[in-house]
Amino acid sequence: MSGKNDEERIVLSESGQTGQVGYDDDDGGCGSCIGGLIWVLSMLLICCTFPFSLFVTVKQVQEYQRAVIFRLGRVKRGGAVGPGLFFIIPCMDSIQVVDLRTVSFDVPPQEILTKDSVTVAVDAVVYYKINNPLSAVCNVTNAAQSTRLLAATSLRNTLGTKTLQDILADREDIAKTILGTLDSATDPWGIRVERVEVKDVRLPQQLQRAMAAEAEASRQARAKVIEAEGEQKASRALKEASDIISSSPAALQLRYLQTLSSIAAERNSTIVFPLPIEL
Repeated sequence: MSGKNDEERIVLSESGQTGQVGYDDDDGGCGSCIGGLIWVLSMLLICCTFPFSLFVTVKQVQEYQRAVIFRLGRVKRGGAVGPGLFFIIPCMDSIQVVDLRTVSFDVPPQEILTKDSVTVAVDAVVYYKINNPLSAVCNVTNAAQSTRLLAATSLRNTLGTKTLQDILADREDIAKTILGTLDSATDPWGIRVERVEVKDVRLPQQLQRAMAAEAEASRQARAKVIEAEGEQKASRALKEASDIISSSPAALQLRYLQTLSSIAAERNSTIVFPLPIEL
């Protein structure tokens, strides 16, 4: 008998498509005999050293942790254990504790060549958590490091298909795209990516100066257009006023006297004007 029937295997992910691993008691032949012998010797040693053996046989994990137990190299029946206290056999069992809390990390700045051939440095922050301890332990060597490397690669691949204008204007859409890519790629590892945010987009100094000069030229052009429009409106108003004043000689004289009055109010000076006014 091979001892590896489908009924005696546990699935490492909720979808059942990421691989399987045998239980601790599905060995056959020589493996079962040696395992039984080690178990008997371990129990005798534990009984002989009781109660001191409790210090090495009873383990504890916190509320936010789970422990994956390997008995003679195989995952123990029942999967991950915790939180609280659990019993292990020191000579047979090895444990690996997995933290289920949300973890955040910064993606180092990535030098990216955009679709319109502009080099930019972009960094981001990623939030993820482990929702399947068995998959995180058995399907990937280092889940945290693998997620970091995959996040950096996904950031480069996604932004490489965008133009500079898209990167600067559509950060939320880019973050959602990266989130979907990461979440689907890390699902076999038992990891769920919760959030991705693009933090900063740094442009080369030469490009920043060029964009600043372009923006300054655009502002100056708009200012000149506004000034020309103001002069045009003022000239039209003056023309209408001159037409009205020219139609009435008395109005021209009153305007002349009003101008003299305003000049006298600002500066104390002697003003000589001809009489009669028509001269």
